[in-house]
Amino acid sequence: MQHNTVGKIIVETLEQAGVKNCYGIVGDTLNHITDAIRHSQIKWVHVRHEEVAAMAAGAESYMTGGLTACAGSCGPGSLHTINGLLEAHRNRSPVVMIATQVALTELGMEFPQEVDLASIFKTCSHFCATIYHPSQARRLTAQAAQAAINLRGVAVLIVPGDLAGKCVAPGLPFSAHHPQPVYSPSEAELDEMAHLLLSSERLALYCGSGCADAHAEIVELARRLKAPVAHTSRAKDFIEPDNPFNVGMTGMLGIESGYHATQECDTLLLLGADFAWTSFYPHRATILQVDNQATHLGRRHPVKLGVVGDIRTTLQKLLPRLPERQDDNFLQECLKLHQKSLHWLAEQEKPGHNGLIHPQYLVKLIDQMAADDAFLVGDSGTAMVWLLRHTTANGKRRTLASLIHGTMANAMPEALGIKNAFPHRQVIAICGDGGLSMLMGDLLTIVQEGLDIKIVILNNSALDFVEIEQKTEGLMNAFTDLHNPDWVKMAEAIGFKGLRVEHADQLPEAVAQWLAESGPMLLDVKVNQYELVMPPTVTTGEVLHTALYSAKAILSGHGGEVVELIESNFLRR
Repeated sequence: MQHNTVGKIIVETLEQAGVKNCYGIVGDTLNHITDAIRHSQIKWVHVRHEEVAAMAAGAESYMTGGLTACAGSCGPGSLHTINGLLEAHRNRSPVVMIATQVALTELGMEFPQEVDLASIFKTCSHFCATIYHPSQARRLTAQAAQAAINLRGVAVLIVPGDLAGKCVAPGLPFSAHHPQPVYSPSEAELDEMAHLLLSSERLALYCGSGCADAHAEIVELARRLKAPVAHTSRAKDFIEPDNPFNVGMTGMLGIESGYHATQECDTLLLLGADFAWTSFYPHRATILQVDNQATHLGRRHPVKLGVVGDIRTTLQKLLPRLPERQDDNFLQECLKLHQKSLHWLAEQEKPGHNGLIHPQYLVKLIDQMAADDAFLVGDSGTAMVWLLRHTTANGKRRTLASLIHGTMANAMPEALGIKNAFPHRQVIAICGDGGLSMLMGDLLTIVQEGLDIKIVILNNSALDFVEIEQKTEGLMNAFTDLHNPDWVKMAEAIGFKGLRVEHADQLPEAVAQWLAESGPMLLDVKVNQYELVMPPTVTTGEVLHTALYSAKAILSGHGGEVVELIESNFLRR
């Protein structure tokens, strides 16, 4: 009887666990595994850089909710995935990484390309194990898949190259399991939470990505308690649509109304939110927190009551304990401010003087013309700010940005993974020129895979977000300039269609053409180089630091930049 090989067992077990795509670059220690993939239903997506492989796999998993895989060859190939794996892990995306290693017989001998992969990958995974004997292949692969699916994150399977082709005798049929437990607080905790909520006069809800399946319950809770609903950036897709109590985001990327609701309340209910910046929590309010992980309770700011539960289940049990309140003064105050905040955003979404293109105007045009169920992915930096502030959540669209790991160059690789998983839906990558240039080799993958991805470049010839950080600290911007290629010529040379826009009057027609074209297309837009990202509130320190930058710029002969900064941000209307 012919035995299966370790490579075939790994692939078969992953396929049974739901893996449909595996991203990577082939290499000697991977050969038996990629050969097994060739004979399976799993699709091998051949990228040009392994970091892209991990980012694409994580984005696919984030949007589908299912298990995805990536792979790297021994040493350097596997190490290249580390940044993308950290991105996936911090996004709680189930990914199995197949990290092949030098031959088992050479481990510990400082063999060429040998790396202690386990000590490295344990920092970005829930599970990390090495197959030391062929008989372990099915069991460890099942455990890796099960950990990734249920703990929501990365699992790493390290496979010595000389084991992948070894035969495996028939053994126990291990497979991954995906139970669906339901968590809720105790009856006593629910009673205490209801009492605290009903005792409040100025109550606000602050919702995070843990609220993804609880939209109806949150709206009903807000209706009964007459509470404004603020949300994190990651919860935009789930909280904004069809929510008359929504007052927007808070935090660095937020708007004034979201910030006001969370700062001026006397009781704040955190629902599935693990927002990291302590300064955006109210310091005089009573804070209650519901999260499905006990380790998250009170770790960002002290809370009076912290309970463990799924948001939807918890609210379904909490709502019968809450009669409808009549006092809606705080709610109306916040809703009125929300309308003011929306007007503030709309004022930014206009063409600039003399054809100047504000990036907010560009992103709003994309928002207006994109498909109702489009995926919109933004690079870390100003691109993600404009994406989150100036696009509309409608319950069908999805957005993605590197909000926890904060890595550069995420948009194009993540768009690649999403489009591979959803070939019939529109996928748009909003890229910074710095971000796209970092991993632009995988534009070739988009062409090779025939993926109809629309890429727009916010071309300001600078690492813009870094410049803003430097200026608001009172520093002269340094080492942020970018010397860019002719993006359109480069795109056309590799198989993209390309279009460049330098004047605001040309933009509506160009965006429409860009979105209407079939196949991969790149839109290069020369946007305002001096655009500022304004926080929801401006502190005295930030004003003083920006003034200090202005003084330094003038004294060092860069007074023209100060004039441009003022004209393009404060005299635009």
